[in-house]
Amino acid sequence: MNKDNQAIISDLIVIAKADDKVTDGEYNFILSLATKMDISEQEVKILFENPLPSKVLKTELERITHFYKLILTMNIDNEAHEKELVAVRNFGLKMGIRQGVVNQLLLRMNDYDNKIIPSGDIMKIFNTYYN
Repeated sequence: MNKDNQAIISDLIVIAKADDKVTDGEYNFILSLATKMDISEQEVKILFENPLPSKVLKTELERITHFYKLILTMNIDNEAHEKELVAVRNFGLKMGIRQGVVNQLLLRMNDYDNKIIPSGDIMKIFNTYYN
């Protein structure tokens, strides 16, 4: 049982639960990522009941990747509720992602089908604010 991976999945669960409902799409997305991280469905169910605290992500790539997974989780049901937006913003700031980057990503996601920003565009946004 990898506590770091469980903490990452826990963050996704917090986002999925932010609007007070978890859709099948959100659950299946989280379960799919958890499976790739060698976390069983039973462990995921436990994390839904008792999420672990966030872990400190050390590299820029880890933070970018995790923040994007949070955005994807929020958008799985094609609805971005205000509570989810606040939760995603707070996670971003807590991870040390600049507010301008957070705002740009949340704004630009609406320009793409299914709100999925291509990875190259994500990197351009980050590079604009970090270079």
